[in-house]
Amino acid sequence: MTARPVGTSALAPNYHPLPVTLTTGEGAWVTDTGGRRYLDLLAGYSALSFGHRHPALVAAAHAQLDRLTLTSRAFDHELLEPFAQALVGLVGPLLTGRSHLVLPMNTGAEAVETAIKASRKWGYEVRGVPADRATVVVADGNFHGRTTTIVSFSSDPDARRGFGPFTPGFVSVPYGDARALAAAVDETTVAVLLEPVQGEQGVVVPPVDYLPAVRRVCDEAGVLLVADEIQSGLGRAGATLACERFDVRPDLVTLGKALGGGIVPVSAVVGRSDVLEVLTAGTHGSTFGGNPLACAVALAVVDLLTPGTLQARARTLGEHVGDRLAGLMDDGLLTGVRTIGLWAGIDIAPSVPGAPASGRELCERLLARGVLAKDTHGGTIRLAPPLTVDPADLDAALDHLETALTTP
Repeated sequence: MTARPVGTSALAPNYHPLPVTLTTGEGAWVTDTGGRRYLDLLAGYSALSFGHRHPALVAAAHAQLDRLTLTSRAFDHELLEPFAQALVGLVGPLLTGRSHLVLPMNTGAEAVETAIKASRKWGYEVRGVPADRATVVVADGNFHGRTTTIVSFSSDPDARRGFGPFTPGFVSVPYGDARALAAAVDETTVAVLLEPVQGEQGVVVPPVDYLPAVRRVCDEAGVLLVADEIQSGLGRAGATLACERFDVRPDLVTLGKALGGGIVPVSAVVGRSDVLEVLTAGTHGSTFGGNPLACAVALAVVDLLTPGTLQARARTLGEHVGDRLAGLMDDGLLTGVRTIGLWAGIDIAPSVPGAPASGRELCERLLARGVLAKDTHGGTIRLAPPLTVDPADLDAALDHLETALTTP
């Protein structure tokens, strides 16, 4: 074995993080190895929607660590059914159908894979699609995960290059174009899979009539509408589900990230019983899916969201953020601003004197000012603070953003 040179990393280079190493976190703040504090405006891509080490979530995890952490699904445990009932109680009223089921998994990508499998099996057994011919309509610019199947229908060259051959059975159409989507639906279609808001693409919010039109297309064709709310759901968009903001009810919804409270990976598919019940014993599973520790934390997350105060807070704070960002755009410092709830995508204006040349450079400038954010697709950065962030802290971060847009 060849020795690794001193000072080189043992990590595979599949990430290019900002040059900061974090050690502790509390609420919206984190601290690095040098003791410097930063306001976290990324919040783990919404996995930390309730902040770092939320007391109720940490307490739930600590209590469960002293009892039982894993059984596998070979055996039941005392929190599995309460978790499913609680999640159905929170999300079920926002979906189509009279009764609903939960299929717990771990990561967001696993939840999407589960929804695809359930849609296909439902399509064969209920819709009557000929064997192995099922198709799912998706949208350009999507981000649903990084498994081989999911990158098969990505339009991002970096996500696809070098990973073929790709899984067939997907038809991609322009996001926000309901007519193109309707034209793509045919007798082989089992589902339409969409993000209500495309987060990774830069918080792209569709036209207000788009999702209702998609819902009508699905109803007329008798196919499923699957909403990927892994980033947008559980309060981020100013509602329990982003679909609520468009008055649309999906048939299945995928949840993740915030469902684990930034403590453990937890995901789930929630949806119509007649769809999810096609996944019978032996057809799908996960050793860690729905484990006791995950259920304990997720139950505490549902408790936080049940009153609706965090969702309302996200909407109120988001409106303020939107107003401030719109002012920066009016001043010519940004070329684009998109917001929904406490979630924003902004596009830099590189022609402005002193402006950063890229989203990465802007994030590096913010880092130097004690603010953490993340770029995407060149000239865009996303802002997704914890829903619990202090308004004064948020305003101070926006002040830093204004300065960083013109000053290195």
